[in-house]
Amino acid sequence: MLTAADFIPNPYTSTIENGNFEWSAPSNIALVKYWGKKENQIPANPSVSFTLNNCKTITKLAFSKKDASTSLSGTNGFSFDLLFEGKPKEDFKPKIQKFLERVEVYLPFLKDYHFTIDTQNTFPHSSGIASSASGMAALAMNFMSLEKLLNPEMTYDYFYQKASFLARLGSGSACRSVKGNVVVWGNQSNIEGSTDLFGVEFPYTIHENFKNYQDTILLVDKGEKQVSSTVGHDLMHNHPYAERRFAQAHENLDKLIAIFESGDLEEFIKVVESEALTLHAMMMTSMPYFILMKPNTLQIINAIWKFRNETEIPVCFTLDAGANVHVLYPENVSEKVLQFIQDELVVFCQNSQYICDKIGEGAIAL
Repeated sequence: MLTAADFIPNPYTSTIENGNFEWSAPSNIALVKYWGKKENQIPANPSVSFTLNNCKTITKLAFSKKDASTSLSGTNGFSFDLLFEGKPKEDFKPKIQKFLERVEVYLPFLKDYHFTIDTQNTFPHSSGIASSASGMAALAMNFMSLEKLLNPEMTYDYFYQKASFLARLGSGSACRSVKGNVVVWGNQSNIEGSTDLFGVEFPYTIHENFKNYQDTILLVDKGEKQVSSTVGHDLMHNHPYAERRFAQAHENLDKLIAIFESGDLEEFIKVVESEALTLHAMMMTSMPYFILMKPNTLQIINAIWKFRNETEIPVCFTLDAGANVHVLYPENVSEKVLQFIQDELVVFCQNSQYICDKIGEGAIAL
């Protein structure tokens, strides 16, 4: 079993002066939710997610080696410019600085170069869709591409494991955005290869029912998050129901192993919707407490339940730590579900906005 120390490299065998890379990395939607963490971005419970396809971050990394005089002049710390959609974005810089500090032991070349990080999202930044997972995954892929030039002997498996490991240090769920389509993060005794250190592709059979699964994201509230993920995770410390919740996550992941093999959509719906509501229940019962759903979130949930009961179409919802609703359904019912969304759910979206997405493959070099 790999440990964090395995990602500290030996001295590099090659050198490079300058260059650039470009990667896209998608967002992901957890089916079993990660909520609560230990030191060093280690999850308190395992999670599993669908990797998305359309909602992604595209990041270019240009690098040039600093000359000796730069180091002598005392500017031998991290050196980077950050552009968002082509324009300087100063308020993103502290998060990148913190990420570089966390990963420097694993990427010892970071202070040797000046970087220009130019990043953009395929979805509106203010849409209420978390971009930290896709953003940190895309940045990690770029840094690993540079390390691969410095260490050409690096294996394919190690490249992706370390990219996921580094992404996790920027944003926990980012480790699930490196590879597709179904990704497990966190130790689960009956899932081979699962680890707290990085995301792994789900290693067992996945039924045809779950191939090309659809996710339509209803943008209920596009405002800033009411509570940051970091604060939310911290509220699980000393939470009265935390231990039971962590056990429940293991149990639900165990159920999904069988569900993915059998293709049982009814059981899938039970697990996924229960997980979404449990996440919000944990926030409502923390101290301080938060209600992250909006009235329109509940309107959508009730409409989905009514539609499912009346039509027996296997459509369900999940939620992140916010008000937006992810509507999940198999590809073969897309037409009917999209009609239902148009007829009954769009009215509950801010400015009638929603995004159609589906299961994707993970990060891609451009």
